[in-house]
Amino acid sequence: MEWYRHKNSRQVRVNQEGELVYLTFPILEEYRQVNHLFTTRMGGVSEGIYSTMNVSYTRGDKKEAVDENYRRIAAALHCSVEDMVCSDQTHTTNLKVVGREDGGKGITRKKDYTDVDGLLTDEPGVYLATFYADCVPLYFVDTKRRAIALAHSGWRGTVARMGQCVVEKMRQAYGTDPADLLAVVGPSICQECYEVSEDVASAFAQAFPKPGQEQALLYARGGGKYQLDLWRANEIVLTEAGIPREQIQVTDLCTCHNSAYLFSHRASHGKRGNLGAFLGLNGN
Repeated sequence: MEWYRHKNSRQVRVNQEGELVYLTFPILEEYRQVNHLFTTRMGGVSEGIYSTMNVSYTRGDKKEAVDENYRRIAAALHCSVEDMVCSDQTHTTNLKVVGREDGGKGITRKKDYTDVDGLLTDEPGVYLATFYADCVPLYFVDTKRRAIALAHSGWRGTVARMGQCVVEKMRQAYGTDPADLLAVVGPSICQECYEVSEDVASAFAQAFPKPGQEQALLYARGGGKYQLDLWRANEIVLTEAGIPREQIQVTDLCTCHNSAYLFSHRASHGKRGNLGAFLGLNGN
């Protein structure tokens, strides 16, 4: 299968533990003080349009199936579901610092917050969780202050510079120097698959005004339609926020092109489950 050509990719690695098939990123694997993964559609117990590794309770899947899916992810991360803290995504740039007291929220406990598209912590054993089906996952690791962040960045988050918002929040919360950050732009929809309207293209042209940026991000197809490169846009945001380019890993894996293995809202016309990004500091 063509998707498995990414097994030896520099940007993303395919792993399997039991039935669970998940992705990791070499730049984060090299920093052994964090555990992380990004789910695929494989290795869970959900059925139908959610098959098989769906991590969303809100799309109509059976609760007991999603519960079991989380247990399998937790086993791969060597944690428990009570260690996980979930976002409440509404395409904002709102960020929340979380800790042990938030464990299980969104899975075993109700969330007492709304409209949160990014999570931060510096507490070992707390696992951040955010969710995707074409939008961009952003992973952040401060290698000096042992702090982490995970953020959801669709086109609205990207044009509002979610990556920069995370860097600034980490600076405020932990004293993070962006020169110490490792960052990953995770699997999401590629430019070839992502057609947008003229109003979205115009918003990006205004948000990325430096010479050559508009041409790098937008390809005009005519008729008011454009192809948008969210990967490159997020890379620009992260570098302009001060993260060295060699410390940013941009994956080359498109959710829409690989919708048999990764949930894609566009490819499925909205009939799908959600992928999950997970990141935690280990206790060592």
